Amino acid sequence: MASESVMEGPICLVENEKEQLTVNSKALRILGKISQPVVVVAIVGLYRTGKSYLMNRLAGQNHGFALGSTVQSKTKGIWMWCVPHPTKPNHTLVLLDTEGLGDVEKGDSKNDSWIFALAVLLSSTFVYNSLGTINHQALEQLHYVTELTQLIRAKAGSRADELEDSSEFVSFFPDFIWAVRDFTLELKLDERPITEDEYLENALKLIRGNNPQIQKSNFPRECIRYFFPVRKCFVFDRPTNDKNLLFNIENVPESQLERSFRVQSKNFCSYIFNNGKTKTLRRGIIVTGNRLGALVESYVKAINSGAVPCLENAVTTLAQRENAAAVQKAAAHYSEQMAQRLQLPTDTLQELLDVHAACEKEAIAVFMESSFKDENQEFQEQLVSTVERKKEDFLLQNEAASTKYCQDELEHLSASLMEDISEGVFSAPGGHQLYLEARRRVEEGYKRVPRKGVKANEVLQSFLQSQATIENSILQSDKALTDGEKEIEAERAKREAAEKEQELLRQKNKEQQEKMEAQERSFQENVAQLKKKMDEERENILREQEIMLEHKLKVQREFLMDGFKKQSEALNREIEQLTQEIKNTKSNKSFFSKILDTAGTVFMAVLPGAGKGIGLGMKFLSSQI
Repeated sequence: MASESVMEGPICLVENEKEQLTVNSKALRILGKISQPVVVVAIVGLYRTGKSYLMNRLAGQNHGFALGSTVQSKTKGIWMWCVPHPTKPNHTLVLLDTEGLGDVEKGDSKNDSWIFALAVLLSSTFVYNSLGTINHQALEQLHYVTELTQLIRAKAGSRADELEDSSEFVSFFPDFIWAVRDFTLELKLDERPITEDEYLENALKLIRGNNPQIQKSNFPRECIRYFFPVRKCFVFDRPTNDKNLLFNIENVPESQLERSFRVQSKNFCSYIFNNGKTKTLRRGIIVTGNRLGALVESYVKAINSGAVPCLENAVTTLAQRENAAAVQKAAAHYSEQMAQRLQLPTDTLQELLDVHAACEKEAIAVFMESSFKDENQEFQEQLVSTVERKKEDFLLQNEAASTKYCQDELEHLSASLMEDISEGVFSAPGGHQLYLEARRRVEEGYKRVPRKGVKANEVLQSFLQSQATIENSILQSDKALTDGEKEIEAERAKREAAEKEQELLRQKNKEQQEKMEAQERSFQENVAQLKKKMDEERENILREQEIMLEHKLKVQREFLMDGFKKQSEALNREIEQLTQEIKNTKSNKSFFSKILDTAGTVFMAVLPGAGKGIGLGMKFLSSQI
């Protein structure tokens, strides 16, 4: 995390005033400076259950998130604290403390539901905090989880089928931790010691029966099991049995806390630090601090407009912003590297084009690393066009540098010649031969000048053309030559001039060919890196699908083992559909080939000099998909 983004204490991220949610611009600026991946831990639960104290321990502090010792809820909205991650280098730990659910002072309980949904959407680890035990009442208080199908959308335009849309929640929902505070029971089941996780899983088992009350009781259990594939439970004893100390718990020294609580807290924090996932969106998109800020804005904007936060819409909005920034970042990298590596003028055009190819390859890699969901390669096309323009600018700079350098060198080398001409040294008999020898010395000296660059021949040709009239004048006035010899010399001069013109034309044709070949290499590099990114994306899609399938099969087996055949069979359609999607991802490659073909057309428009070889290259790459 950048030093300027280190936070000494929490700040409100989402304000909740008069039942209206607003995003704090100062908090967004802090997130905007964090370019590292983030691990986001959010905690929710009923008010006055010690959520903030637990989050302060994750931050390694006694003070930070405000604690309350009265019946009033202390935290309002969602508060954020960004700290360096203690075990993941180059990661930032973002702690989100939410206002207490069920606060009697609230006018509209709908705000609780939105706070709950936002915590789920923003976090990679979701902690539900409750008091006492996980019993029927505790599960009833967690009714917010049953409302998620109405409060969250995975895909745009899926309002009609909430059930089908919610089947994809598992692909992007956070890990679920139930923190049970002031736990007083023994961890035993049928007189057998059990773990905290077994205690949670037993509490989530469905109750047999078909009456509406039992179905209502089972609903939160089904949702937790269905939406959250990774579940964990931690139980905590009371920090201290001294009521006076509890009222001022943030100032109680560690040594005065109950030993069991200290151990339990340490285990909880250790698990979060070592197992908390980096926040990731679908298709393996890593969330950084600035991306998290954009997601918060998108979700809160949707809520305030009366819509439902949609992951796909949020990712699309985020992609537009991030991809535009990725183009700028990649283009800046190209310019910076070209400026560092080029010494103008370059000896040859190919030297510059080789440096260009290396810098362009890096620039494309920078873009690929930062971009995602680039529909129709719109932003990659912008990068191709931008880099091509910048390359042309460097070519012009190179030509200008070469022209000036060559002109300066020629002016220096020909100074003596020009002085002799002005003084009439070559006007005497035999002057023409003396002139030719003097000019030849200038040419030979010019040839020995190193790294003249791409305009060397052109500048020399221009110089020689400027000397043609002078030479002819000297030739015609040279009385040592006969008329016939003068005609022969004149013809020789014309022939040499024509040969130099042809040489200059051959050089220009060669350079034009080199430029076309450079565009072809540029095309192939863009397509090759796009193909690599698409291969990685396909692997991410397949991995997501297989994880979803594994989870659904596990839930189905558990339903069947617990005797809930109807619920088990209800998953058949989803499992069959997902199995077919996996099969399609593995075998049906036409979609990716189509993207490559589209990319080929797009890039060809920007790189017209790529030629027919590119079409053959595209067919080859498409065949490898």
